[in-house]
Amino acid sequence: MWEWWRKNKPLILGGILLLMALLWYSVNLRQQDETNPMESLVLRVTGPVQAVLERVISGVADTWGHYLSLVNTVEDNRRLIEENRSLLTMLTQSDEVRLENARLRLLLDFKEAQEIDTLPARVIAEDASSWFRTVMIDKGREHGVVEGMPVVVAEGVVGRVVRSSPRFSRVLLITDASSAIASLLQGNRARGVCRGQGEQLVFDFVLRQEEVKVGDRVVTSGMGGVFPKGLVVGNVKDVDRQEFGLFQAIEVAPSVDFSHLEEVLVLLRGPQ
Repeated sequence: MWEWWRKNKPLILGGILLLMALLWYSVNLRQQDETNPMESLVLRVTGPVQAVLERVISGVADTWGHYLSLVNTVEDNRRLIEENRSLLTMLTQSDEVRLENARLRLLLDFKEAQEIDTLPARVIAEDASSWFRTVMIDKGREHGVVEGMPVVVAEGVVGRVVRSSPRFSRVLLITDASSAIASLLQGNRARGVCRGQGEQLVFDFVLRQEEVKVGDRVVTSGMGGVFPKGLVVGNVKDVDRQEFGLFQAIEVAPSVDFSHLEEVLVLLRGPQ
C-alpha cells in the first residue's frame, strides 16, 4: 500500500489541488461579476482538460449506444428469422392439407360415380424392386379387405389385393410383370390384355387389322372377374403393326402416377 502511495503521490496531490481550485473557482464565480487573473488561469488550464473529457465521454456514450443498437438489431433479426420459420412451416402444412383435400375430393367424386361399395385407404409403404411392384395399404380383413379386390384412384386402375392381414394389405400394381388386366380400346372396342412391364404396360393380343393410334384410351373390359368394366388403364404410347404375325405390339402409359401414390380406394368386391 505504501509503495503504491509513494508512486502515485504526485498524481493524487495534483488531482486534489485541481479539485480545490475548481471548487474555489465555482464559489467565486457566483460572487464576482468579472474574471480575475486566477480564474483566467484556471480556465486556461482546465478548459482543454474538460474538452478532452467531454470528447472521451461522448465517444464512450456513442460507442455504448451503437453496441446496444447492434445487440437489439441482432435480437430483432433472430426473432424475425424464428417467426419466418414458423410461418413457412404453417404455410407448408397448409399447402399439404390443401393438396390432400384436392386428392380426396377427386376420390370422393369417383366413389360417388361407382355402383360398388368402396373403402378409402392410405399407402404406407412401397416395394418397387426389379422383381416386384407392390404397395402396402392401411386396411385389412378387419375392414373387409380380402385378396383379389381391385384398388383404384380417380385417375384409373392401381392394382389388386394379393395379401391381406387383419389391419394391412399388400397391393400388386398393374405395372408388375405378373399383372394382367383384360382390357379394350375405348374407341374401337378392340380387346386385348394389358401386362405390366416395369414403368409401362404392353397391350397384347390386339389383331393387326385393328386401327390403333397413339393417345387412344385403354379401359378395363370387365372380363376376368377382377376389375369392373370401364376403369381407365392408360393411353397408347407407341404402336408397331409388325410386318409378320397376327398381333400388334402396343405400349401403354399408365394413367396413374405410381411414384406419387398416397390415397386409394378399394372396391369391396371379390373375384367373380
